[in-house]
Amino acid sequence: MGVVYSVGEVDHLYTFFVQWSPETIYSKPSSRRDFLSGIESLLSNSASRQWEIVTVKQQNKRRPSVCSSADSESDDQLPLLTHHSQILEEHHLERLMNHMPARTQGYSWKLVYSTVEHGTSLTTLYRQMRELDRPVLMVIRDTDKQVFGAFSSDPFRVSSFCYGTGETFLYSFSPEFQIFRWSGENSYFVRGFLDSLQMGGGGGPFGLWLDSDLYRGSSYSCNTFCNRPLSLHHDFIVQDLEVWSFV
Repeated sequence: MGVVYSVGEVDHLYTFFVQWSPETIYSKPSSRRDFLSGIESLLSNSASRQWEIVTVKQQNKRRPSVCSSADSESDDQLPLLTHHSQILEEHHLERLMNHMPARTQGYSWKLVYSTVEHGTSLTTLYRQMRELDRPVLMVIRDTDKQVFGAFSSDPFRVSSFCYGTGETFLYSFSPEFQIFRWSGENSYFVRGFLDSLQMGGGGGPFGLWLDSDLYRGSSYSCNTFCNRPLSLHHDFIVQDLEVWSFV
């Protein structure tokens, strides 16, 4: 007897694997239909086996934040920031940490690039990530004091094609916290040029776009993330920008 899934169940299961094990999906081009066929094949060939859901034991406990007391034993302690942030406050960290991919959990956040420390240059941003092979989190504060940004599964770099995986997402605290994950419509996650950085797309404007001076930016709804504009206005001026990695 075949296994029957509703459309909603398939979407939830597919999205779960993309977010928590993107290498499973990205080992070769895939679709929801291919994914479902693979699951049915696995179950039909393993009917005699007993399956058990096993969670991976957490080996890296979350480290206390710079604001935490030394004797705090809470499981929801904030990540440790190795440098002071000009943008991130506790309420930003609390919201973001609960939506980060599993492979970033339990690690300190290291400041890789900051407009305050390194100046306003996209070329410098790329240079700071030249040796990096980990995901990165971009945080932007614009001149309207709005905070938003993006998580990229790959460090930002110049490329002749789009890169990244379904872990990549956009987020905004303007005016309340929202996260915009991969819609599955296309794979236009990130593309870096010398004169601009683009995230999301699909026949129209970008979900997030920054110029070569990291001064002007824009944000529109895009097919990749089905997001709303991240800032109060489609076009914005950057006041501060930081990129963090996980070590």
